[in-house]
Amino acid sequence: MRRITPLLVWLQLLLICGCSSLDCPLNSTVYCRYVLAGPVTTLTDTLSVSTVPEGGSDPVVLNSYTDKSDFLLPISYVHPVDVLFFTFTNQTGTIRDTVRVSKLDQPHFESIDCAPAYFHTLTSVEWTTHAIDSIIINKSKVTYDTTGGNLRIYLKSRD
Repeated sequence: MRRITPLLVWLQLLLICGCSSLDCPLNSTVYCRYVLAGPVTTLTDTLSVSTVPEGGSDPVVLNSYTDKSDFLLPISYVHPVDVLFFTFTNQTGTIRDTVRVSKLDQPHFESIDCAPAYFHTLTSVEWTTHAIDSIIINKSKVTYDTTGGNLRIYLKSRD
């Protein structure tokens, strides 16, 4: 019995020291930061952003957003082009623009024990011009780092 007790203690210490902690992200969704630039730098209208629904998923990705200068939108890792519908609402009415963000997807592995995330390289942006004047790519690499903003969006002023 005296020999078994030290052996059990040694095995427990070996198991505790042998285990490694995994540093997997809890949420592997990558977000693109849109920053307002130009004459309109703060949303005065209420902005809602939706996308094409996929297999029962909720198409609304941003709901009733106002009084902000930037916002984050998730990027798909399935399609080469994300189609987003920007709806601007104020007291005088509603204006809707369509934005198409083309991108290249690259799988990103933290560890073989973690699920892969997808980073992206923005290649082009197209938009309609009802409320949006222009959109430029500021930082083409979309990763977990959202500082600086990936896209600069220039809105037309609505008086």
